[in-house]
Amino acid sequence: MKKLGFLSFGHWSPSQQSQTRSAGDTLLQSIDLAVAAEELGADGAYFRVHHFARQLASPFPLLAAIGAKTSRIEIGTAVIDMRYENPLYMAEDAGAADLIAGGRLQLGISRGSPEQVIDGWRHFGYEPPDGQSDADMARHHAEVFLDVLRGEGFARPNPRPMFPNPPGLLRLEPHSEGLRERIWWGAASDSTAIWAATAGMNLQSSTLKTDESGEPFHIQQAKQIRGYREAWKAAGHQREPRVSVSRSIFALVDDRDRGYFGRDGQGSDSIGYIDDSTRAIFGRSYAAEPDKLIEELKRDEAIAEADTLLLTVPNQLGVDYNAHVIEAILKHVAPGLGWR
Repeated sequence: MKKLGFLSFGHWSPSQQSQTRSAGDTLLQSIDLAVAAEELGADGAYFRVHHFARQLASPFPLLAAIGAKTSRIEIGTAVIDMRYENPLYMAEDAGAADLIAGGRLQLGISRGSPEQVIDGWRHFGYEPPDGQSDADMARHHAEVFLDVLRGEGFARPNPRPMFPNPPGLLRLEPHSEGLRERIWWGAASDSTAIWAATAGMNLQSSTLKTDESGEPFHIQQAKQIRGYREAWKAAGHQREPRVSVSRSIFALVDDRDRGYFGRDGQGSDSIGYIDDSTRAIFGRSYAAEPDKLIEELKRDEAIAEADTLLLTVPNQLGVDYNAHVIEAILKHVAPGLGWR
């Protein structure tokens, strides 16, 4: 494991038990947590994107704000639902946020997860062409996004422009050099992981996966990663790809930890359906004293296959406690897994 970061879903709720009672609370605390994580030595601050939900939705203002207040930590998403995105406008937003952050964006994109509303992307003005699915539409949006991130001109200039143009076809601005190589695809199935490798994207694999073999979650996920790497090599890409996995991991080092998570015990994988026909396997959570946690995580084959581990954090418990969760893993667990 080379890098360790956190992943926040950005939940907020008006409940008295929540430390994030509004969208403003979640956004501002997300910035504060990223700053705290950088000070603690973490490698990444990643955020989930959900529409029509009391969670983080439009990522680029948040990523730009974090980029302006930090200097080292990677800043990313896991994932942006491409069914909702105008890929050209997204490329402009992403380029601007990446320049503000000094080239630290790591953008996870994908088809997205089950939604809060029916076909929410239709409300954003998108609809798959006849004969195609919403997943096809997401992949098409992703391909257009990747293409324009190359920074090549494609638009014919106006012969009487308001401002002088450089020669030739025009590209989208602002362009951020290198961002194309920092795009990740969130893959739930083996086949989409292979597609991501062929397209030259890094791989994000989360805490759920399509159940394709009936084996334990971490074994299926490790096989997915190995298949991705084989496809990457076969595609002939010149750089080494990156692979991240997400886990819910809590080191029980004080009474707060034991009160929140000590009753979860060993945890186990679970099976469910993410739509009418897709059977999914959900990975277990880990909560134990650090020494025991290290031994359990060493047996997780997918963590061993990945280069980046993202810790899902309970953001509604507030910045101070989440910084404590991250610090406990960095200090007491991560070194035992080969981090730094």
